[in-house]
Amino acid sequence: MSTPSETRLYAPVKAYLEAQGYSVKGEIGSADVVALRGDEPPLIIELKNGFSLVLLQQAVARQTITDTVYVALPRWRGMAGWRAFKGNIGLCKRLGIGVISVREADGFVEVHTDPAPFRPRKSKARKAALLKEFAAREGDPTKGGTNGQVMTAYRQDARRIADYLAHAGPSKGSDVAKATGVARATGIMADNHYGWFFRAARGIYMLSDAAGFEVAQNGGVT
Repeated sequence: MSTPSETRLYAPVKAYLEAQGYSVKGEIGSADVVALRGDEPPLIIELKNGFSLVLLQQAVARQTITDTVYVALPRWRGMAGWRAFKGNIGLCKRLGIGVISVREADGFVEVHTDPAPFRPRKSKARKAALLKEFAAREGDPTKGGTNGQVMTAYRQDARRIADYLAHAGPSKGSDVAKATGVARATGIMADNHYGWFFRAARGIYMLSDAAGFEVAQNGGVT
């Protein structure tokens, strides 16, 4: 089957803009749709069957003509389609590009975001968590860009505890904390996030078989 022509989006988009007082014409210069209203800057819309890098490049190129640039695409289908569409709306916001969807069954047009300078909202909590992890992690144990298991500061602490218990045997949480320098040792053993620890008695912890394998594979924590 051939890909449906993007021109099918033109009529609904044109009707939507004309209802708002715009004069609309297609294929003016390099732009798919150009709309004018009074003395306002020109409004440009790029029509595409779906989001792509090419579409975003075209829209960014139109920003050399006007700040009022939109992309118009067929409306998504299903929850998976909406999640992908929503993610691309976020990307377009960061590029200062507006997003329009067209429901092909009845020509319903919806504007999801208008072009505007992007001002990201900073998360103090996320920044604090990032800086805390950077400071707590010892050395640089994980290469950037890896899709494998990340050696977090938490995992480093858990391995120190496992290494200590492998040599010392069942121990009190306070003794483990003092010997390893891991202040949160009792909490880590109690939470047992990796399944490495076993509470042998009240306040006493020892290694599980899983932790023994971890220590053997990694030769202890240095």
